[in-house]
Amino acid sequence: MFKYSLDNKRYHTLNYYYKKKYNEKVFKIYLNAGFSCPNKKNGTGCIYCYNGSGENDGIDLITQFNKVKDIMSNKWDSTKFIGYFQANTNTYASVDVLRQKYELILNLPNVIGLNIATRCDALPNDVLNYLEELNKKTDLTIELGLQTIHEKTSTLINRGHTLECFEKAVKELRKRNIDVVVHIINGLPYETKQDMIETIKYVSTLDIQGIKIHMLFIEKNTLLAELYEKEKFHVLTKDEYIDIVCDQLELLNEKIVIHRITGDPKKELLIEPKWLLKKFVVLNDIDKEMLKRDSYQGKYYNKK
Repeated sequence: MFKYSLDNKRYHTLNYYYKKKYNEKVFKIYLNAGFSCPNKKNGTGCIYCYNGSGENDGIDLITQFNKVKDIMSNKWDSTKFIGYFQANTNTYASVDVLRQKYELILNLPNVIGLNIATRCDALPNDVLNYLEELNKKTDLTIELGLQTIHEKTSTLINRGHTLECFEKAVKELRKRNIDVVVHIINGLPYETKQDMIETIKYVSTLDIQGIKIHMLFIEKNTLLAELYEKEKFHVLTKDEYIDIVCDQLELLNEKIVIHRITGDPKKELLIEPKWLLKKFVVLNDIDKEMLKRDSYQGKYYNKK
């Protein structure tokens, strides 16, 4: 069994990480705090961003939290929670606003930490300094979207920041001893398998603690859907995706925790790929392929 797994996975699972760190069941509770995004301020945002209303829009944070907490507490006697500020860019506000929203959740019973999803261009010095303060009193993780290292793709998807900006953000967060989780997307329009491998090789060189590997999905009411309708760019098949992910895992530092390894689209919005709706089939097929290869995360990390 891979040493960073409790359930025969051949990669460093989040379940393993939480169990070893907290010695009990831990759940992340997804929250929509009503933030916007700097990439939408003067434009349309990333082309894959859904332009309709989001989940939990307009619902107060305590109600959102308690809805999920009550379900989980009925299933497990001993449970701790991490508040996950997920929707949009969750540092895109003044420190006073951030403090009010974050600490509202932190003050709830059995909350042991926060995960905050944001962008590298929404981390001014005053926010970084507040996050450093926050990190000293709770378990804090900042999630940064990278998606790709390739400038041509980044321009196409209207990512709106440079690789240099991303690198600076990682360094500033780590200088403050704040854990970082990086998001990448496989299957972005016109990227080759080699492009995706180059992105994971780059990520493996960073001082980061976790990664989320997504499969691109095309949703209704997005600019990506318009591009797909016009150009019918190639969408990865399930077999292609599994092959790429397994190659990426082999190249990834074994100490980096895998927080996600596939996409998670909403059925009512999804245009392609339909196979992504069978999430557990994808996860099981990744496990089968790693077993077939007799491989594991980091197998080729020091042999790149």
